[in-house]
Amino acid sequence: MRIALFEPEIAGNVGAVLRLGACFGVPVDLIEPLGFEWDDRRVRRTAMDYIDHVSVTRHASFDAFRSTVGGARLILFTTKGSGSAYQFAYHSDDVLLFGKESGGVPPQVAEACDARVRIPIRPEVRSFNLAMSVGLAIGEALRQTGDLPE
Repeated sequence: MRIALFEPEIAGNVGAVLRLGACFGVPVDLIEPLGFEWDDRRVRRTAMDYIDHVSVTRHASFDAFRSTVGGARLILFTTKGSGSAYQFAYHSDDVLLFGKESGGVPPQVAEACDARVRIPIRPEVRSFNLAMSVGLAIGEALRQTGDLPE
């Protein structure tokens, strides 16, 4: 299992996701461009010392990232997803992809994914915060696959 963030814009969100990756033992892929400088102190402040316990790979573009996925399924989490993230059947080698905070992913990236799922929310609100979405998604995926840490 891997977490991938497409062109994330907010350093604090990335820091929180890196902490999730460290706690769950899940690598994190960052697809550039980022909306902040990589050495931004806000990344380290949010990730704290957990940043030293997670594998992070930066990719120059979506195509560069896609070439590293191999045969793993790419699962896009999007408000436009057709099925619930809680009804989806995950595999241990899935890559969970999340779009940028301001607008998700462009159509060509969505089309390159093997599945598009959504986290159900009340209709009068737009979406979760990026880091919250990743936490909900990775927790469910690891639970289903039996890969949660002891």
